[in-house]
Amino acid sequence: MKTFSQLKKNLKQDFKGLKKIKVAVLGDTATQFLVQSLRATGYDFGCDLSIWEADFNQIERQIFDTQSELYEFQPEVVVIFQSTHKLLGIYNKSKMENHAVLAQQRLMEIEEMCNALNSNLNTKIIYYNYPEINDSVFGNFANKIQSSFLFQLRKLNFELMQFATRQANFYLCDISTIQNYLGKASTFQTSVYINTEMVLSIDTLPVVAKYTMDIIATIQGQFKKCVILDLDNTTWGGIIGDDGLENIQIGSLGIGKAFTEFQYWIKKLKNRGIIIAVCSKNTESVACEPFDKHPDMVLRMDDIAVFIANWENKADNIRQIQSILNIGFDSMVFLDDNPFERNMVRENIPDITVPELPTDPADYLEYLYTLNLFETVSFSNEDLERTKLYQVQAQRTVLQQKFTNEEDFLKSLNMLSLVESFNKFNIPRVAQLSQRSNQFNLRTVRYTEGDIELISNSDNFYTFAFTLEDKFGDNGLICVIILKEENKDALFIDTWFMSCRVLKRGMEHFVLNTISDFAKKKGFHKLIGEYLPTAKNEMVMNHYLNLGFEQEDKNWILNTDTYENKKCYINKK
Repeated sequence: MKTFSQLKKNLKQDFKGLKKIKVAVLGDTATQFLVQSLRATGYDFGCDLSIWEADFNQIERQIFDTQSELYEFQPEVVVIFQSTHKLLGIYNKSKMENHAVLAQQRLMEIEEMCNALNSNLNTKIIYYNYPEINDSVFGNFANKIQSSFLFQLRKLNFELMQFATRQANFYLCDISTIQNYLGKASTFQTSVYINTEMVLSIDTLPVVAKYTMDIIATIQGQFKKCVILDLDNTTWGGIIGDDGLENIQIGSLGIGKAFTEFQYWIKKLKNRGIIIAVCSKNTESVACEPFDKHPDMVLRMDDIAVFIANWENKADNIRQIQSILNIGFDSMVFLDDNPFERNMVRENIPDITVPELPTDPADYLEYLYTLNLFETVSFSNEDLERTKLYQVQAQRTVLQQKFTNEEDFLKSLNMLSLVESFNKFNIPRVAQLSQRSNQFNLRTVRYTEGDIELISNSDNFYTFAFTLEDKFGDNGLICVIILKEENKDALFIDTWFMSCRVLKRGMEHFVLNTISDFAKKKGFHKLIGEYLPTAKNEMVMNHYLNLGFEQEDKNWILNTDTYENKKCYINKK
C-alpha cells in the first residue's frame, strides 16, 4: 500500500485516456485530503475521478435541496462520510431518553437521504460505516445496556448492513474493519482531529481511498474473477514430488494448519463464485495425488476449474488457462510462494495481479485479507455453480479439437436457448452480468438490480434474457438484450452483452434472429446499434458490421424488412 506522500505523486500524472467518473464527496468532517487520496488512487485503477467536494458539514443541505451544487454536478457516485465523532457529539447533547434510539434515528435519516438521492439522481451511494468509539462510561456493561453509546454504535452498524440488503444502489465501505486491523491509534490521532476536524489520520487515508475505489471500480465492472494457485509451499507445505504424499505439510498440526486454513479460504472464494485454477511446475499425476488421496486436503479436484501441471514456463501456462476461461488477465490473481516465479509472471503478463506473499506461510491469510482482492457488488445462485460451468467449458474445448469442421462441432452440441423477458428470478443475474461483462459488451453501460427493475417495468423498453444449454450442461443466463423504442419506426439496441464462455457458438446470430423477428412482429422496420469503444471491448468493434448492419454516422442500421435469418445451430427451448 502506498503512503499518502507516494499516492500524491499520482496527481501529477497525465489522466488523459482514463475512464472518467463523476464522484461527489459529502462529509461532516474535513475531507480535503480524502478527496486527494481518492483521485490519486483512481489513477492506479485506471480511472479519472472528477470529484466535487461539498463544504464542511453540508450533507443534509446538499441532499435535500434539489437546487444545490450536488444536483448541478450530477455525480455517478455519491460518497457520504458521517463520522462516529459527530455521532458521539449528538449522543452527548441529547436527552437521556433519546440515547436508546440513537441508532434508529440515524438510520431513518440515512434512509431519507437515500430516498432523496434516488428520486433526484441516477447515482450509486457509498456510505462509510462507523468505526467504534468506547466512551467507557459503562465499562463492559455497555454491551448490556441499550442506552450506552457503544451499544447504539454496534446496533447502527448492524442495521446499516440490513438496510444495504434492501437498497440496490447503496454500498457500505467498511472503514470499521480498517480501524480493526490498523488499530485506533493509527487511524485516529487526537492532535490532528482537534486542530483540523480530520477524523482519519494521514496514514489511514490511502487505505480508505483504496477500499472506496474497490467499490467504485467493481460497480464499473473491474473486479477479480479467478485465482490461480501454485501448489508446493503455497497450497500445501513441502514439495510433493520430493517429500511424497505422506510428508507434505497440511492438517491441524504445526505449519500444516496455516496451509489448511489457506485452503478453506480458497474454498470459500470458490463457493462465492471465484474461479479456481492451478498452475504448477510438477508432473501432473503427482500434483493431482493430494487432491484425490490426502485425507486432510480441503480442496478437491472438483473445486478446480482448470488444472495445469507440467514443467513449462508458468507465464505460458497461465496464458493457456486464460484462453480456456476466456477472461481478461486483469481479472486474474496468481498466488505463488516463489519470488522468481512471481516476477517472471509479472514481467510477461503485466495485467495480472501477483501479490507479494510473505516469507512465512503463517502470514499468508492475514496479508491477503488486507488486500481486499475480491470485492463484489452482487451475488447470485449461479455463482455457486461457476466452477462446474468452467470445467464443462474445458470439456468443450477438448471436444472441439477433435473436429476439423466447425459446423459438425456445433451440431454435435445439441444447443438450446430459453428466451425470456426480465423477471424477478433472472433480474439478479442480469444485473450481475451487466457488471461483469467487459469484452463482449457493445456499449458497456452498467446497470444495478434497481436499474434493471426500473427498465423491466418501463413501457419504453423491451427486454430479453437468453440462456444456453448443450449436451455437456447448462450455461445459465449468458446474454442480455435491452431494446429501447427510438420512434415508431425503429428500436435502439440500448444493451447487448454476452458471456465470453459461449463465444464462437453462433449465439450472436441466434440473438439477432430473435430480436429481428420481435421487431417485425411489433411493426418496427429498423434496428439501431451503437458501439462505444472501451479498453476491453475491442473484440466487438466490428460486431454490427459482421452481422450485416450498415453504418450511418455513429450508428449501425439493420432493415428488418429485408433481413434474412442467420444460419445457426441453436434451437429455442
